[in-house]
Amino acid sequence: MRVLGLDPGLQRTGWGVIEAQGSRLKGIACGTVTSDPKAALSDRLAQLYEGLQKVLDTYQPDCAAVEETFVNTNAASTLKLGQARAVSLLVPARAGLKVAEYAAKSVKKSVVGAGAADKEQVMFVVGKLLPGLALPGADAADALAVAICHAHHAQTASRMGGIDLALLARSR
Repeated sequence: MRVLGLDPGLQRTGWGVIEAQGSRLKGIACGTVTSDPKAALSDRLAQLYEGLQKVLDTYQPDCAAVEETFVNTNAASTLKLGQARAVSLLVPARAGLKVAEYAAKSVKKSVVGAGAADKEQVMFVVGKLLPGLALPGADAADALAVAICHAHHAQTASRMGGIDLALLARSR
């Protein structure tokens, strides 16, 4: 199973692709899609859309997983992040992929073992789980962590007789 993990952001959306066979994980690629902060919001969202579409076209994932939005105290920032997140959900959905969503705490707990892990801890563990894959930054490492979380959930669902991953993802 080839999994695309996405860590949405308006300025930088991290992406990571892994292959999972049972409990074996292999890092394929990762990076960041950026938007021009001086451009209009509509243009920035189009830049994210086009960048994520290229990732899908290049790596041909079987499914996708997206980190849920972290709610800020600044409503305008939260709204913009939500719009970037919508693009992250839309691109794989339009390609016909099933898209799971995971809370940041669930991702961190699944990968690091602690829901309050910081970005450095996530990067460190992702680097250990996917040796040989260069991590260009925290956004890409977070996206890989989302993909790893989804792979773990898929393995659990498989053992439990094929539970719907969307239900499993939302219940955690």
